[in-house]
Amino acid sequence: MAEAILEPELPIVDPHHHLWHRMGAPPIAAGADVHPFTRVVARRPRYLLDELLADLNSGHNVRATVFVQCGAMYRADGPEQLKPVGETEFVNGVAAMTASGVYGEVRACAGIVGHADCLLGERIDEVLEAHLKVSDRFRGIRHSCSSDPDPAVLGPLARQTPGLYLSDAFRAGYARLAKYGLSFDAWLLEPQLPELIDLVRKFPDTPVILDHVGTPLGLGVYEGKREERFGVWKENIRTLADLPNVNVKLGGLAMAFCNFPSFMSEPAAPSTQLAAEWGPYLETCIEAFTPERCMFESNFPVDLGSCDYATLWNAFKVFAKDHSADDKADLFAGTAARVYRLDLN
Repeated sequence: MAEAILEPELPIVDPHHHLWHRMGAPPIAAGADVHPFTRVVARRPRYLLDELLADLNSGHNVRATVFVQCGAMYRADGPEQLKPVGETEFVNGVAAMTASGVYGEVRACAGIVGHADCLLGERIDEVLEAHLKVSDRFRGIRHSCSSDPDPAVLGPLARQTPGLYLSDAFRAGYARLAKYGLSFDAWLLEPQLPELIDLVRKFPDTPVILDHVGTPLGLGVYEGKREERFGVWKENIRTLADLPNVNVKLGGLAMAFCNFPSFMSEPAAPSTQLAAEWGPYLETCIEAFTPERCMFESNFPVDLGSCDYATLWNAFKVFAKDHSADDKADLFAGTAARVYRLDLN
């Protein structure tokens, strides 16, 4: 039974979702030995405008969204380094559709975070300029460094070179972002947070958004150790918060990698359980960064492994029920609008 929508008038800017069409993905047989991330993606192989609108119109007052890179609709032809520009072209078209007003007042993909390979060094300029030419909604890039020695942690996403953010080759390209006033979304795993801290200290003029509270782990060799590692995570979060150019997205805790009891549970966990499980991570980030530098995110459709879109935002509202109106204004919309420079008038 669907939950009643809490605080339905509260304005929301969802700063992190994806769009994709995983064509040709075979169905997963019951009992098949596959990574849980693969099982989640199989639940929603198509997530395009129709599916996004169904979520955005499920009861909460979502005013706008930010699309974040996921490797969708890359160009099939042309120079390899420019293929990710196809994603921005695709998403800008989706944004234009909702900006027409035909689909109501929501402005989906009002900001776009794409991808450019920082290992290109100064040659990344060509790619950044191509993104900016394609869309005035382009706000920055995401170049994940997520990696772990245990391949069972990331499963199909175990494809990055360890220590990427520490390499001189990566930093040569990363250094070019400030020239264009672009931000950097960082997705990495909790044990890798010191790598991001070092990167941010070296480049204080580049705005950084930490995705998914730094992705605490409860899968593979970390199974049963998430709470044990909470103190290490907390200290790294506090260190990051001391760096004023960093903001943090509060979410992603419904992912397979975190492996909370609510993940893939039957029946699905209610918002109260989700708020209780995620609460220590959310509260730690808010205490460290303050609401002015924190933003709730959906991370859909990835986070549907634990709940639907409406329940996810209910969980954040349950968690934030004792926060002030000003705090909620920042956490649910204001920080996202400021960080991604969204014009919502």
